Amino acid sequence: MAYVGGAAAAASGGPTSIRQVKLDKECELRIEVAETPFRLRLLTGTAEIFGTEIPPEIWLSFPPRLKFAVFTWYGATIEMDGTTETDYTADETPMVSYVNVHAVLEGRRNRAKASPGDSDASQGPRVIVVGPTDSGKSTLSRMLLSWAAKQGWKPTFVDLDIGQGSITIPGCVAATPIEMPIDPVEGIPLEMPLVYFHGHPTPSANVDFYKVLVKELAQTLEKQFSGNAESRAAGMVINTMGWIDGVGYDLLLHAIDAFSASVVLVLGQEKLCSMLKDVLKNKPNVDVVKLQKSGGVVSRNPKVRQRARGGRIREYFYGLANDLSPHSNIANFSDLSIYRIGGGPQAPRSALPIGAEPTADPTRLVPVNINRDLLHLVLAVSYAKEPEQIISSNVAGFIYITDIDIQRRKITYLAPCHGELPGKYLIVGSLTWVET
Repeated sequence: MAYVGGAAAAASGGPTSIRQVKLDKECELRIEVAETPFRLRLLTGTAEIFGTEIPPEIWLSFPPRLKFAVFTWYGATIEMDGTTETDYTADETPMVSYVNVHAVLEGRRNRAKASPGDSDASQGPRVIVVGPTDSGKSTLSRMLLSWAAKQGWKPTFVDLDIGQGSITIPGCVAATPIEMPIDPVEGIPLEMPLVYFHGHPTPSANVDFYKVLVKELAQTLEKQFSGNAESRAAGMVINTMGWIDGVGYDLLLHAIDAFSASVVLVLGQEKLCSMLKDVLKNKPNVDVVKLQKSGGVVSRNPKVRQRARGGRIREYFYGLANDLSPHSNIANFSDLSIYRIGGGPQAPRSALPIGAEPTADPTRLVPVNINRDLLHLVLAVSYAKEPEQIISSNVAGFIYITDIDIQRRKITYLAPCHGELPGKYLIVGSLTWVET
């Protein structure tokens, strides 16, 4: 957590804007940080941010533009220092219903732990959180994970929302074990993520490839669970994207099936809940539960979401507090093999039945010539040893292309650390970032 010592804060001098807010039990302080840094501490009582308890008497620093809420079950006094776009207290929240869901999941985890020899009974809850854009899916996922971790479990977090990316950069489906309550500022820890690169901020750029990656991630986790009773009993929490109509709805059903979800939490939409209950009614082991979305959820327009994507990419290279030092490296064109996934006809028109149109192969590997079109693109470094392994291989990390020298056949890129790349095969999509 981003702690700031009291002495250091006082030493900065200058006028302060410190103010206190007293929260009654089961109330929430909703905050949108302004363009300048902001800090907060808990003076009395107990409180939490997205399921993670706030330590008493320690200043927490929050970056500009962050939106979050401080909730208390029994009452608390909060002290704030800095400017906010808005902050207000709400006494109507869905937190009681959320914690009731956690209690049910806790019971299922305990039953799974008590049945290690039974392959079905030893499987803890697999929870998938669904709903429209800006309904609070990521926040609810974090709460359920943090509450479980506080109880000593190590649930697996699966993020299928390639538009934003909670675990790593956008454009990926990813999973990671959660061993501690999630830091409300720094987010998901990156010790052991399992990441597959789609390469685009929306699945619509290549829907079939997105399905392939979701299935690949699910199968890999299934293998891990089969050899780890603790992870199996703890289960998983799966965050999804806000695309719930048409193809987006089909992708939701695909994810529910791929991960063998046992609990579907529907946030804030009656129609979606009704549709899912109807289509899943023949699966008695799947519970569909409608939950109210929080009144503190803030709607984001496309420009804000795009800016957030850029922020996530910048954070990958430079850190949340600009405390990382990425390295600029140079490689020869011949040292790297770059591929795009999808495109190109599956078969020539002459080989197709009369009247049939050739269609693009969504999982075809297309070699990419290195040229200046790659500038400002973010590429994934694959663990694959051979090109044919790229589709099914997870990625080691990402690089950002800063310069292409055609004459010298040199490519300059930004990487999180110094040294050779862990693989020679790179995947390119449409994920761009202009460093500012």
